[in-house]
Amino acid sequence: MQKEINFTQGKILGPLLRFMIPVFFAMLLQAMYGAVDLMIVGKFAGAQDVSAVSTGSQIMMTLTNLVTSFAMGTTILLGQRIGEGRAKEGGAVIGSSICLFGVIAAVLTVVIAALAEPISALMQAPAEAFAETASYIRICGLGSLFIISYNLIGSIFRGIGDSRTPLMTVLIACVCNIAGDLLLVAVLGMGTRGAAIATVAAQAISVAASLFILRKKTLPFAFSRADIRFNGAISRKITLLGLPIALQDFLVGISFLVILAIVNGLGLIASAGVGVAERVCGFIMLIPAAFMQAMSAFVAQNIGAQRYDRAKQSLLCAIATSTALAVVMFAVTFWYGHILSGIFANDAQVIAASADYLKAYAIDCLLTCFLFCFIGFFNGLGMTRFVMIQGIVGAFLVRIPVAFLMSREAPPSMFHIGLATPCSTVLQVALCLICFRYANRKYAGKAGSVDARH
Repeated sequence: MQKEINFTQGKILGPLLRFMIPVFFAMLLQAMYGAVDLMIVGKFAGAQDVSAVSTGSQIMMTLTNLVTSFAMGTTILLGQRIGEGRAKEGGAVIGSSICLFGVIAAVLTVVIAALAEPISALMQAPAEAFAETASYIRICGLGSLFIISYNLIGSIFRGIGDSRTPLMTVLIACVCNIAGDLLLVAVLGMGTRGAAIATVAAQAISVAASLFILRKKTLPFAFSRADIRFNGAISRKITLLGLPIALQDFLVGISFLVILAIVNGLGLIASAGVGVAERVCGFIMLIPAAFMQAMSAFVAQNIGAQRYDRAKQSLLCAIATSTALAVVMFAVTFWYGHILSGIFANDAQVIAASADYLKAYAIDCLLTCFLFCFIGFFNGLGMTRFVMIQGIVGAFLVRIPVAFLMSREAPPSMFHIGLATPCSTVLQVALCLICFRYANRKYAGKAGSVDARH
């Protein structure tokens, strides 16, 4: 099992990549949850099931990202405490996080299950797929406890510098999800409901495996049941760090849901096509997303150790490496999007619509290698309010308006609608460059860490 990495000493690129690579593969496997659902449903069910799973999983992905982003508060706080040499406070951080996220899980379980139909209506789910969409949302909502528990445990491991353990647990879950999909969808013909049940069951198994490993693992601090209690000061710090990230990701996710609702209004083929494209995009954006999570943990430790110089160097290394990989992803996505789309669907019209939409995302590949590294850097600094602001500005001032305007074309072009995303990213990168200059002036050459007040 991986030893926790000390990011505050020695070389930068090697430790950063050794931490990032397991994060990438864990995210790759996690992305396969919805992807396997869509792939098997696309092969063994009809277009209405593809539309239902794509819309339903997009909603659940938005909520899952909300929780994952909020849990970044735990990752950052643990990293800062370790960097400051206060690792013994880690038990209290974990215990308070368990209580905080337990309440969130209870609320989401009730709310999502009760509002499955209204949410489906709000998303303009096509009439042919409305019942299946609501069913998928309700079943996954009832499994909120497992989804939230898994993501919290992963954030704890990453906070202490361990990115391999989350990879092991998500691998177990992914295998179980594939087996469940094949049994319930391909063999028993349960369609959308079978895909949702398989996803929730896999998450439950993942949580059980995570808890088993956590009990056997030697942590850099003591942790016992007595630590599982609300600590007002710690809960406040986790919230101040995690809530802006969560709000940003949630509202950005809402912007993509709005775009999906706009596309749903264009008909079943457009709905299924964009659903498939979003699933493909979930994979092609994994590299910059993995760098973002790795940067958050790396920078948090160095800020705790008052090493802004190393934090800045890690940003430059991450951008250079991510950019080289982004060029490859651009070429594959732009010219071979129809092949990627064909993995998840058989219908020629759905594949064509998806491939057209993916050309815009290919352009975004060249931009997110900068944006995601900057976001991870600012998260690690504790400047999570800025991360929230730039995300909201890009989503609601650019992405949604551009998508709406492009959907008014006659006939509408999936490529033009998809251009809303890179247009937004251009503005967000510009804002990050401005904030980076501010951070250089404020922290370069100065001792002291950045706390949640920023």
